[in-house]
Amino acid sequence: MAKNQLEVLNALDLAKTQWYHFTAIVIAGMGFFTDAYDLFCISLVTKLLGRIYYHNPGDPKPGTLPPNVSAAVNGVAFCGTLAGQLFFGWLGDKMGRKRVYGMTLMLMVVCSIASALSFGHEAKGVMITLCFFRFWLGFGIGGDYPLSATIMSEYANKKTRGAFIAAVFAMQGFGILTGGVFAIIVSASFKAAFPSPIYKVDPAGSTVPQADYVWRIILMFGALPAALTYYWRMKMPETARYTALVAKNAKQAAADMSKVLQVDLQVEEEKVQSIQQEGKDFGLFTKQFLHRHGLHLLGTTTTWFLLDIAFYSQNLFQKDIFSAIGWIPPANTMNALEEVYRIARAQTLIALCSTVPGYWFTVAFIDKMGRFAIQLMGFFFMTVFMFALAIPYHHWTLKDNRIGFVVMYSLTFFFANFGPNATTFVVPAEIFPARLRSTCHGISAAAGKAGAIVGAFGFLYAAQSQDKAKVDKGYPTGIGVKNSLIVLGVVNFLGMLFTFLVPESKGKSLEEMSGEQEQEQSPAEAGHDIRTVPV
Repeated sequence: MAKNQLEVLNALDLAKTQWYHFTAIVIAGMGFFTDAYDLFCISLVTKLLGRIYYHNPGDPKPGTLPPNVSAAVNGVAFCGTLAGQLFFGWLGDKMGRKRVYGMTLMLMVVCSIASALSFGHEAKGVMITLCFFRFWLGFGIGGDYPLSATIMSEYANKKTRGAFIAAVFAMQGFGILTGGVFAIIVSASFKAAFPSPIYKVDPAGSTVPQADYVWRIILMFGALPAALTYYWRMKMPETARYTALVAKNAKQAAADMSKVLQVDLQVEEEKVQSIQQEGKDFGLFTKQFLHRHGLHLLGTTTTWFLLDIAFYSQNLFQKDIFSAIGWIPPANTMNALEEVYRIARAQTLIALCSTVPGYWFTVAFIDKMGRFAIQLMGFFFMTVFMFALAIPYHHWTLKDNRIGFVVMYSLTFFFANFGPNATTFVVPAEIFPARLRSTCHGISAAAGKAGAIVGAFGFLYAAQSQDKAKVDKGYPTGIGVKNSLIVLGVVNFLGMLFTFLVPESKGKSLEEMSGEQEQEQSPAEAGHDIRTVPV
């Protein structure tokens, strides 16, 4: 342990699990609950939007969103998220975690409500305003990634830090689950109140006018959990690591953490000054950073990028895969509200059986197995199950084998969440210096969202049938679902290889991982502590 470790940071590292840890998990986690709800609920209502705003009289199939509109509606929030991760990640290191935290939350609340109040009745006006507000919703959500991860890592003790950060991220699972359950309740209520015939029988009458309220209510509900946590976010003190190591205010750090930990802590102004004089205030674009953390940043960005290509293409287009294997009946055999109900039910089942358990398996095992082992294992099994789905794809489309397909598909989600989806979020919050922690997490997360954009836009076109007669209206022919799944399997395999660039941080303090507060070492010694795999 370094001789210069501040008492306030040492106290946080060695603190037993206390009530404030759980309070921090809930306050930060509710942001992620809202993030997941808002990002994924759009996939529940895109087919309904197509029926309402793009219905062509006399068409044998219900209206669907044109390819460019569908790509924009599904992808614009990701573009906002990417920008928000970079901007708020940088701002969190400049202004402090707490000061920026409230801004992101208010942006999410306002834009959740505004996206459901899209102006006008014409398709063009509704889609433009929906996309505009979902971009800014994504911008706020983007800020939540680096800030929540950094705040939780800086509050946690080193023994259970991984579980605490993973628990914040695991609230995503509940957000996805709640989105599905709420959509089931809303669509079932409207279906019972406003019965309508199936599309084949009465194309115009199958979409009741009240269906326009359904998608708006589902989108708007995302504002509620975020609004409820605003007060508590504002009451959280700034993290001691930011106050002491970045703002250089040891007195304030000791005072804040004395209240949180309920112990008396010594003010150590001299140690803060000596740390400052050691010349370890190098910036992001310096040779020192490149030498010490360059490969780490490459590892965290590439693994998150590759993971999100596979994860988001699967998640956003579950409804298309379920339709392809016959789990959701053909669109013209349902009315509009029945279709929302069926899609929501299928996604809720996947969330309940695989997504939510996967997150909490990571919480349970991350501080026992370590980040590296879980990430490598997750990518390996995602690769295996993706190829197992893709290669005998025709076998899975047969009626007798559909349940088997859903089980295999669920297992890929389980190992994404008990694997790289959680660890790619945890590790960047642990391995970089305090003054660059939020920025580097934001860069890593933004690389992930770039992968999500590739997955969301690319899969939309790639999964189209090679047979022109079976292609969705307005789309060119693609490579088909089978070949798309093979591509995703290859992406997962590459993720497994890039995992070897990511260091193991289990059981180490944030200062040990980042190299802050250590005595000067030779490069060989400095590198030894942050090796990825034991040699």
